[in-house]
Amino acid sequence: MMRPVVYGALAVVLAVGPEMAQTRPKEAASVPAKSLADYSEAMENLAEAASPAVVQILVQRVAPVGQGDSQHMGFVAEQQATGSGVIVDPDGYIVTNAHVVQNARHIDVKILRVDERGQAPHGHLLPAKLVGLDSQVDIAVLKIEGSNLPTLSFLNSDTLRQGRLVMALGSPLGLQNTLTHGVVSATLRQLKPESPMVYIQTDAPINPGNSGGPLLDIEGRIAGINTMIYSESGGNEGIGFAIPANLAKDVYLKLRKDGRVRRGAIGVIPEAITPALAAGLGLDRDSGVILSDVAPHGAADAAGLQPGDVLISIDNKPVREVRDLALTVFQRAPGDELKMVIQRGKEQMTKTVAVLERKNEPNLLEDQASYDAALVRQLGILAVTLDEKVTAILPDLRRLSGVAVAAVPAEYAGLNPGLLAGDVIYEVNTKAIASLDELRAVLNEKKSGDAIVLLVERMGQLIYVTATPE
Repeated sequence: MMRPVVYGALAVVLAVGPEMAQTRPKEAASVPAKSLADYSEAMENLAEAASPAVVQILVQRVAPVGQGDSQHMGFVAEQQATGSGVIVDPDGYIVTNAHVVQNARHIDVKILRVDERGQAPHGHLLPAKLVGLDSQVDIAVLKIEGSNLPTLSFLNSDTLRQGRLVMALGSPLGLQNTLTHGVVSATLRQLKPESPMVYIQTDAPINPGNSGGPLLDIEGRIAGINTMIYSESGGNEGIGFAIPANLAKDVYLKLRKDGRVRRGAIGVIPEAITPALAAGLGLDRDSGVILSDVAPHGAADAAGLQPGDVLISIDNKPVREVRDLALTVFQRAPGDELKMVIQRGKEQMTKTVAVLERKNEPNLLEDQASYDAALVRQLGILAVTLDEKVTAILPDLRRLSGVAVAAVPAEYAGLNPGLLAGDVIYEVNTKAIASLDELRAVLNEKKSGDAIVLLVERMGQLIYVTATPE
């Protein structure tokens, strides 16, 4: 159906008289010429100003080989990967994606720099230190040595609108300092209904290697941090996603301050109001958010919220969808307060709800583990010594010394005797274990076929887990 329409349009154009054919193209060419020139010059200026603050990240990591190949199951090899990042502080703090640097053994950053001879900007390699990462939002912070480095600033991503021009800067496929452009396709794209994460969707071409680089507005401010694409071919197909600047900046500041992100909860279960639900409950609205449950003794319960309350607004922002509540709580730190306007029956009231720290989130332990430093091959786990950061993630443990299971790598799953992320190992064959080094030392003494009994705390209970070394 498309081709006949196009051909018909061409036939009309070809049928115009000689005078029209001569004059119209000239007018069409002359009218936009100045605008196009201005646009081109603006793009050149933007690229020249922003490029020095955008870096290429080179990572050496240990990763599994032969995935799906039973002959190589359990083997790992050192691999190299590249990504992008952006300098956000003149003292050398860099924002990138967590997945770019996760499990890295060594990180280098290539910056564009002009030397004293005045040559064109060229790549200069510097070692980088990982300050912290947050895999839930997919943001990491690196630090390089330097001062007065070029930087880019974050804009208020709440002001973004569909259709705004944006540019992606980064190192797609390892090609440093590559600029592409497009528009904001959507401002609050939720990819998973159960996830509080929302993304900026853009058609600016993004490819592997762009991860961690900035999505910029026409003033050169960071609108988002490029993080992923939807693709059937593996390359750009015009559907890319960036972490909104407000969320990226919030995580950056928390990682820079504490090295980790403390997340909060208020103890409610929100549900979307549907016409059927509204009719059955006798509500005066057929859309919005209602609380189906309020956890006993939680923050919302203490503030006086009840099941059946309809959420109207949080901190003067209307609540229209479940994600509005989820994203607000997700971005708040323990100790913050939320001013929530609710409707109960015919009455509206305001409640102040304190945000409390989430407890027992074993998935956060993986952020504390470096692959090669944390691997305990005999048990098929990544593990970390209990310290202040770990006990903050797993509070109320029975003991204050031991080894926490951070993750179970798929390539070593066959060696795992049944340990889960969040388990804490206190003893091996009745011998107390106070650190990861002690655990390794005890396991290294065991011979093939020896019985190993681990005393483990799991979800507040002590259990025995048996293992037999190969």
